Amino acid sequence: MHLTEIVNGQMKKIDLCEECAKDKGVTDPQGFALADLLLGLGASSEMESVSAELECPTCGFTHADFKKTGRLGCSTCYTVFAEPLVGMLKQMHKGTQHVGKVPKALRAKLNITKQRDTLSEQLQKAIEMENYEDAARLRDQLKELESVGSAEEGT
Repeated sequence: MHLTEIVNGQMKKIDLCEECAKDKGVTDPQGFALADLLLGLGASSEMESVSAELECPTCGFTHADFKKTGRLGCSTCYTVFAEPLVGMLKQMHKGTQHVGKVPKALRAKLNITKQRDTLSEQLQKAIEMENYEDAARLRDQLKELESVGSAEEGT
C-alpha cells in the first residue's frame, strides 16, 4: 500500500506491505493514525497506554490530539508527556540524548574534561576509603591528564 500526504506543501510518501497496512488499520479510515506511521509504525502505542488520561494544563492537549496530529501542543506538553515520550524516543532512536557533531578541537577538550571528572571522583572515593595507594596512582594520572590538557590548549 502506498500512502501519500501533502502537509504544508510538502509531500510525504509511506510504503507499507499488505500485512502491516492491515495491522495498522490503514484500510479502515477511522482506525488509521498518521502519528503511528510517522512515529515508527505503532511506537505511539506505548504512549497511549500510559498517557490516555493525561491532559496538558496549559493548552489542554490530550493523547488523542497527539495521535491525530503527531505533534504536541506547547512546551508544557513535553513535561506532561515526558515519561511516555522517553519510551517512544528509545524505540525510534539509539538513545535519548543528542550526540550530534562536535568540532574536533572541542571534542578533544570535552573528552579530557570528562576523563578529569571521572578521575577526580575516583580519587575522592579512594581517599574516603583510605586506599592511599590507589589515591596516589589516580592523583598521578590526574596530573598527567592536566599537563596534556594544558599542552593542547597552548597549541
